[in-house]
Amino acid sequence: MKIPLSNPDIIQKDIDAVVSVLRTPNLSLGPKLPEFEKKFADYIGVKHAVAVNSGTSALHLCIKSLGIKEGDEIITTPFSFIASANCILFERAKPVFVDIREDTLNIDENEIEKSITKKTKAILPVHVFGYPCNMKKIRQVAKKYDLAIIEDACEAIGAEIAGKKVGTFGDAAVFAFYPNKQMTTGEGGMLVTNNDEIAGLAKSMRNQGRDGNAKWLEHNRLGYNYRLSDINCALGIAQLERINDFLAKRDRVADIYNKIFSKASNIILPPDNKGQTKRSWFVYVLRLGGRYSELQRNTIVRNLCEQGISCNVYFPAIHLQPFYRNEFGYKKGDFPIAEKIAAQTIALPFFNKLSKHEISVVAKHIGNCLGKINDE
Repeated sequence: MKIPLSNPDIIQKDIDAVVSVLRTPNLSLGPKLPEFEKKFADYIGVKHAVAVNSGTSALHLCIKSLGIKEGDEIITTPFSFIASANCILFERAKPVFVDIREDTLNIDENEIEKSITKKTKAILPVHVFGYPCNMKKIRQVAKKYDLAIIEDACEAIGAEIAGKKVGTFGDAAVFAFYPNKQMTTGEGGMLVTNNDEIAGLAKSMRNQGRDGNAKWLEHNRLGYNYRLSDINCALGIAQLERINDFLAKRDRVADIYNKIFSKASNIILPPDNKGQTKRSWFVYVLRLGGRYSELQRNTIVRNLCEQGISCNVYFPAIHLQPFYRNEFGYKKGDFPIAEKIAAQTIALPFFNKLSKHEISVVAKHIGNCLGKINDE
């Protein structure tokens, strides 16, 4: 049996939506773009949504729209997909890492203030694996020091804090629709904001710096080709109509995994909802307890893949990536909690239609791998 790490939930309605656009002359910058943006903004609960070709592009436009420039600093997490730090470097600003909390895997909100300098312009929290950060504390710190907040919610569509969706707590936020996300447009992302100026700049810069009322070959500022086609937008509209169903299905898969692995010793389950926090399941990431080494974790990942069970390490610490070591001189020990977690995690197959039988197969193979290690 081969079990993929992820598998998008595509039905005939999605296919029909895409085909309907292909039958028109409006493959890009057509009517599906504003329709998708309006429906997404309404779902999140914000004034503006700006569709782009990736979550990374959305992050870059946030940085640019906020006027972040060379020499500025932005505080963020070292435990994330690398784009959340790279987008800062695009404008020659500096990512300043703050270690994470072991219970939530998110940036430690109580440590942020210690890293603020005169050069700090913004905080970029990441809702890792769909679990919301402590935005109340982060907003308090941002307000105290007059800092902008960019929410990286690429993994957290539908997650909530006290009934309010993530993506509504900062100056701007971003979502992503890669095929492994809760919903997909194939490739794509979305910048959301209540700020008219940020929205206007982002819309201009995604389309080669053209303003909305400008002539086609009139460029008002430096821009990029970050457009999202109507083909992608049509798929996004169809997928967004089923987002609540998607999230419920992912809750079901996570619950089955949790029930199985709650009986295992030396396995740490993903953080559960606490208080008014409601997560949105992006991936299902187990942690091996302290008795297992990183080498043993890597052996388990390799063995599972050899058995046809796709899995991966989520995430390697950003500051220990070769580029960041070479560019900034980071070394092991700089952010010990992020490094510890990075050495323990295994992302298991996780998608809407993952069956109970497939989950049991995954669990059985993990149990066999752990048994072999314990027998050594």
